[in-house]
Amino acid sequence: MTVPPRLRRALVRMRRDIAFIAAGMTLHLLPLLLHCWVVMLLLGTVLDPDPDTPVVLALTLPLLFVAGWGLTEPQRWRFRALCGVELPRLRFREIKRQFGYNLLIGPLLVVLELLLLALLLAAVAAALVLVWVWLVPWQWRRDHGGYVVPAGYLTVAGLLALAAVPPLAGGLVRLEILVGRAVLGVSRSDELARRVEDLTESRAGAVDAADAERRRIERDLHDGAQQRLVSLALNLGLAKATLTDLPPEAQQVIDAAHREAKDAIEELNNLVRGLHPAVLDELGLDAALSGLAARAPLPVRLRVDLPADLPQRTAPAVEAVAYFVVSEALTNIAKHAREATRAEVTVTRLGEILRVVIADDGMGGADPSGGSGLKGLAQRVRSVDGTFRMSSPVGGPTMMSVELPCPM
Repeated sequence: MTVPPRLRRALVRMRRDIAFIAAGMTLHLLPLLLHCWVVMLLLGTVLDPDPDTPVVLALTLPLLFVAGWGLTEPQRWRFRALCGVELPRLRFREIKRQFGYNLLIGPLLVVLELLLLALLLAAVAAALVLVWVWLVPWQWRRDHGGYVVPAGYLTVAGLLALAAVPPLAGGLVRLEILVGRAVLGVSRSDELARRVEDLTESRAGAVDAADAERRRIERDLHDGAQQRLVSLALNLGLAKATLTDLPPEAQQVIDAAHREAKDAIEELNNLVRGLHPAVLDELGLDAALSGLAARAPLPVRLRVDLPADLPQRTAPAVEAVAYFVVSEALTNIAKHAREATRAEVTVTRLGEILRVVIADDGMGGADPSGGSGLKGLAQRVRSVDGTFRMSSPVGGPTMMSVELPCPM
């Protein structure tokens, strides 16, 4: 006979619930017995003092500790294997939560578990009363015919109790899952901390991927398009120098093409340098910033203080952010700082912080919320968990301060 799918699912769920409750009763019963044993020892000490009682009590306390801490892993297995509920692996510093569940909540739950299992056994026994009556000899049934009617009532009561067991078992399982997640699950603060950690790691990965992509583009431009333009400029220069017998119009065309090729090379150099300067990888942040200061249209005083005894070099992504902050800041000073005659750039490494300060003697009035350039700088700094501050009162001076984390 084929069992209907709904009935089959109900039987499977009931079997799982009963197994979950039976396993929980086994784990919860040990702390309850230890509690009863401790209470008996304490009452015995009060009512009938015995010199051996303190020793026995002292030996019982480690058992309580083992039960409070050591039963957490079996509980995790019970929730995972029988209900598919994954509880986190708690660390030793969270032992209070483990003690609370195993030594306080467990003994309370075992009472409900025992009552439910007792109801199940009693229901099965009552439902089979008529079967037991039918199994006794016919002579006994004839002589004791008055037992058949009460047996029928017991069977009906047993069947009703059996029908009540699945919803009661399901409710108890849901209660235990709710309590287990609340006590042994991830706390709100831990969940937020893990979420922040995951977001930090994913953002760091995105920043590293973007930096690697910029490096690849810079390398492809340098080794491909830039070399072709250099070759084109050389050929045009040779043509201009050797083909002197061409008409003036042709000479003008070659001369214009030569200038355009050199201008394209210069623009491509600036683009490559803006993507990721090769000197930053080859010689480090100090040399790269020295090149920026030398190319700036106004005098720049540069001071880079990076301790030589650092165990490792600053992360490439952080160095790139520091470089582009200085580059953009010097560009903004040259374009927008009114009456600025000089600028000062200071880069210092203090423990796990790389601090970059850019100042100028202009008239001030710069507003980070009013321009996309400063907003872009702030966003680039925040991409590596850095902080961006700017002070630019009307009348000057203007100072930009950036702090970038450099974990050891």
